[in-house]
Amino acid sequence: MLTPYDEFPVHQASRPFSFIPSTDYSWDDGYYFGVFNPDEGIFIATGARVNPNTDMFGGYAFINDNGIHSTTRFNRTWRGNFDVAIGPWRVEFVEPLKKIRLVLEDNGSGLSFDILWEGVSPAFLEDHHSAENRGRLTTDQSRYSQPGVATGWAEYQGRRFEITPDTWFAARDHSWGLYAERPPLAPLASLLPPRRKSGPQRAMRWWNCFVAGDYSGFFHLHETPDGVQAKMNDVFGTPLGGHVFKGWDSEALHFTSARHEMNFAEGTRMLTDATMYLEDDQGGAWKIRYDVAAPPWMGQTMGYHPGSWKDGGTFHTYHGSEELAIEWETFDWSTQPFTYTPYKVSGEQLATNFGEGTGVEDKGNDGNKTHGVEYLMRVTLHAPDGSVHTGAAQVEMFINGRYDPYGFA
Repeated sequence: MLTPYDEFPVHQASRPFSFIPSTDYSWDDGYYFGVFNPDEGIFIATGARVNPNTDMFGGYAFINDNGIHSTTRFNRTWRGNFDVAIGPWRVEFVEPLKKIRLVLEDNGSGLSFDILWEGVSPAFLEDHHSAENRGRLTTDQSRYSQPGVATGWAEYQGRRFEITPDTWFAARDHSWGLYAERPPLAPLASLLPPRRKSGPQRAMRWWNCFVAGDYSGFFHLHETPDGVQAKMNDVFGTPLGGHVFKGWDSEALHFTSARHEMNFAEGTRMLTDATMYLEDDQGGAWKIRYDVAAPPWMGQTMGYHPGSWKDGGTFHTYHGSEELAIEWETFDWSTQPFTYTPYKVSGEQLATNFGEGTGVEDKGNDGNKTHGVEYLMRVTLHAPDGSVHTGAAQVEMFINGRYDPYGFA
């Protein structure tokens, strides 16, 4: 089947764009966009992913107002309409890799917006992610991440937010390829030989896009239980990668080393603040302080994870309509840890290979207590020349299992 993209002379395979060289349900392609204001404690995010092998295109939009979190989910079949649009939601590429318009029209959930997402420095192409288990590729993915600012408006339940680039910051990524298994579109683990652990195991992930005054950038790092940055056989496997810019057209400075000091809410693995000490490839020393501006949120409600839709599926499963399936709900995450229970999914079907951790604190009669791992942060950046700049960042940070640097068992 031909698509509008086949008009352009950019094919990298012998088939049309609607065909992919994999039958794995884990193969997908899509976006994440975040827009946030640390002074107001507001985080708005939206995104979507195409799964060619289920012929589904699914996405989400949410607003998190200081821990009160409302998510709208939507999907449709893909091959009948190749526009980057699902019902009331659409994306317009005003200037590829720099300016993108995000629109959610009235839809019944109470959430709508019209936002111009604008990069303030070039996107960073992360190292290609590749992982395998028992000879089968489990991750084979490219991804780029980018910091930005935002302009426009959003409304939720009659409250209007005027979004201006002086106080509203932004982050995004785009990834494609084999990502991670998402039950129920994944084999039961009990039907396969046990997974084999190979190489260093990831205990901590740090991912962030930041904007601070004249400077902006991205970096991520992954460490073992001993706190060693190492290449891992994992869905996120890069030891350290990222860069910083002073304005769009400046020279990129690539980070070559990083160490950190983190503080956590008592009795939890939930950040209160962190300081990163980085060195770039020109020998410059950077210090970036991160302070939590609002309760962190978790991605399990967006549609990626098993049981994140009310029927027990994901945004890659069919929900009764080829044209538009849509639903919404609200969570109170203002006090953490909290109890989160996926819809109609239990046992093995809860397992995923995302490995992002859900901040599990303990188990009780009311289920697992969890906390969010996606943070809205205020940022104070100390540049190598001694200047100090302030701004904001989105940080994804989670710790799985033992992590010796901060005494987690």
